[in-house]
Amino acid sequence: MTEERAGRLAGKVAIVTGAGSVTEGIGNGRATAILFAREGAKVLLVGRTRERTQPTLDAIEAEGGEAAMFLGDVTRSEDCQAMVAEAVERWGKLDILHNNAGMSGPGTVVEVAEEFWEEVIRANLTSTMLACKAAIPVMAEGGGGAINVTSSLSAIRPVHLTPYSTAKGALITLTAGLAMDHAAEGIRANCIIVGPMYTPSVWSRGMSEDLRDRRRRASPMGREGTGWDTAWCAVYLASDEARYVTGVAIPVDGGVHVSSPNRHDPR
Repeated sequence: MTEERAGRLAGKVAIVTGAGSVTEGIGNGRATAILFAREGAKVLLVGRTRERTQPTLDAIEAEGGEAAMFLGDVTRSEDCQAMVAEAVERWGKLDILHNNAGMSGPGTVVEVAEEFWEEVIRANLTSTMLACKAAIPVMAEGGGGAINVTSSLSAIRPVHLTPYSTAKGALITLTAGLAMDHAAEGIRANCIIVGPMYTPSVWSRGMSEDLRDRRRRASPMGREGTGWDTAWCAVYLASDEARYVTGVAIPVDGGVHVSSPNRHDPR
């Protein structure tokens, strides 16, 4: 009789920001939270609204996993401090911080309003800094942990999304800084460069089949990704399997980052 394998994150406590979804379906944050729970972690689901976050909690509990919901805004320092305190109060520690919250930001520097530029930077970059600022002292006190940062292919292949590309590019640098600054405290930090996934945030904007097909063909593999592809990378980076991996930025994009820039416009 084969023994049941222990989950890859068994005994760990995780926070996933942006754990909800703009509509029904599986986005990067929801998929990551579900897989973390399937792999044995206790997961605090951070979202701005109950409507978007509750379905993630329901999915985890339906499978017998353990999770709780925290409603807050990770662009606010006090909310980041409170979410970390909630995880520790519930489960006694914090091992994993997965930063997924963010927003898109189209346009060029000529077109973008200053207020919108600042909003995009704060939603993507500052929010991650604030979450890490709150989590790292708790992780260090507990002997270490793993931080995942979610960037985008737009960071290295920008296409008419300059505010967003700038914020996501800075996240790659922030990840390297986190890895260097906190390695002695037992904390690893790694970045996932998310490619052209077909997720609720994409289809809710009414993507045409023609555009979806062009995005598929932009990959040398000839197919699109889903939130589950992002989530499996997140599981690996959060697990002890990656104990000697820190400061890296891993593209999860079907090879788009190595294909010709002009092969297909994946927008």
